[in-house]
Amino acid sequence: MCLSRIGVVFAMLVTIAPVGDLARAHGTDRVVDAAIVLAADVSRSINDDEFDLQRRGYAGAITSAQVMDAIKTGGHGAVALCFVEWAGEAEQKVVVEWAVIRNDADARRFADALLAAPRSYLGRTAIGSAIDFASGLNAESAVRADRHVIDVSGDGTSNQGRAVADARDEAVKAGAVINGLSIYNQRAAANGGYLALHTNPPGGLAKYYRDNVIGGPGAFVLPIDDFGSFGDAMVHKLVQEISEGAPSPLAARQTR
Repeated sequence: MCLSRIGVVFAMLVTIAPVGDLARAHGTDRVVDAAIVLAADVSRSINDDEFDLQRRGYAGAITSAQVMDAIKTGGHGAVALCFVEWAGEAEQKVVVEWAVIRNDADARRFADALLAAPRSYLGRTAIGSAIDFASGLNAESAVRADRHVIDVSGDGTSNQGRAVADARDEAVKAGAVINGLSIYNQRAAANGGYLALHTNPPGGLAKYYRDNVIGGPGAFVLPIDDFGSFGDAMVHKLVQEISEGAPSPLAARQTR
């Protein structure tokens, strides 16, 4: 391997190491109350302004006083987070690697890495593929968690990839709880045609998420009416995910 190639590889490793190493530093540092994959929809129905509100909403929620209080009052005083963006069937990407969050500095480091990353995709909507990808990340994480959560946010129904309910059922069987944040995209709905049906199916998107996406003990959907309220909704959702729920079967297997 030429020296220039070695330099590129080393630079890549240095870039991702500070966040990933938090989850692998010491044995006791890897035990957390919840391991949560934050899986964000970045399909084409979400425009740049809506994407920005969503991305900043995640970062603000992760560093919020309410979420930090929930983390610090947990049994282990820590959670592990991993941030994924997804769109079409072959479009899933880890934007911020697994990191253990114990304090404000950890949260800020995670949020800064998230805000610095470019948008990953602008494709179709494959929720089942996103769940499969997130489930694999949970199984391969370097942390031991009492609860394993896949937190899916999106503004539309799945229109590509495997059946969403099949992916959900497999992930739940593997020990995860899947929660949803359904976003009513008012702009898309107002355009009419296919985009309106995609973002506002019969019965509403929250019902679609309840019927197809969420699963596991205590699973829930939190619906919102626009991207402007995304940050506040995510604070509420993360607090509930951190503070509630019984240990998952995956947690039992990890402690053997």
